[in-house]
Amino acid sequence: MQVVDIAKSAGEAIMAIYGQDDFAVCQKQDDSPVTAADLAAHRVIVAALSAQFTDIPVMSEEAADIPWDERRVWESYWLIDPLDGTKEFIKRNGEFTVNIALIHQGVAVAGVVYAPVLNSFYYGAKDLGAWRLCEDKERALKANKASRKTAIVVGSRSHLSPDVTSYLEKVGEHEFLSVGSSLKFCMLAEGKADIYPRLGPTSEWDTAAAQAVLESAGGKVLQYDSGLPLTYNQKPDVLNPYFIATAPGWVA
Repeated sequence: MQVVDIAKSAGEAIMAIYGQDDFAVCQKQDDSPVTAADLAAHRVIVAALSAQFTDIPVMSEEAADIPWDERRVWESYWLIDPLDGTKEFIKRNGEFTVNIALIHQGVAVAGVVYAPVLNSFYYGAKDLGAWRLCEDKERALKANKASRKTAIVVGSRSHLSPDVTSYLEKVGEHEFLSVGSSLKFCMLAEGKADIYPRLGPTSEWDTAAAQAVLESAGGKVLQYDSGLPLTYNQKPDVLNPYFIATAPGWVA
């Protein structure tokens, strides 16, 4: 539960800024927004992980300029997105999360996703299982073999691409829900949705923690073109290929 506590502390730093009447929004070089909340959560998480796990390096969205020659030799490392869903934070719709993942040999083996506004934690570890903690009540997330007659598909509230629209035509009859941040993966892990097609750009820190939760619950995250699992730190850039995530027990 150490990492859960770290995520909670980061969430508290975010909420202190979220509660302000106004906050500054800056643009990064890639035109994505960043706020004081992103940076505050980054500082909290990096300081805590570095103090408690001294032998494991940390990579954060807010400090991602680590040379490939340095990180390519990492067997294990922490991969974090201090505030996933900055656009949702700015809109004040509550659909943003704190993401902390442990990567080992290219695989997201453990992860914590915390939604501060919803007061919900999702966490899981490879071969151990996955859980949701809400209002001090912990519930295991387990495979649900029941298939719906109509698929529930989740997609990005801010990044619905034309490729996704084409993919949905192939799915056939479905219900589509727009959801921000990594909460889409968490809905799959809970069995509240069936498919998350991401046929648009994401970075490795956007997906790692939630992938660990979903896969620990029995779901899958597969590359769209190859059908292989989504992996990490296997190439110089940090962009993910397109992928399809599915709920535990989902049968297409």
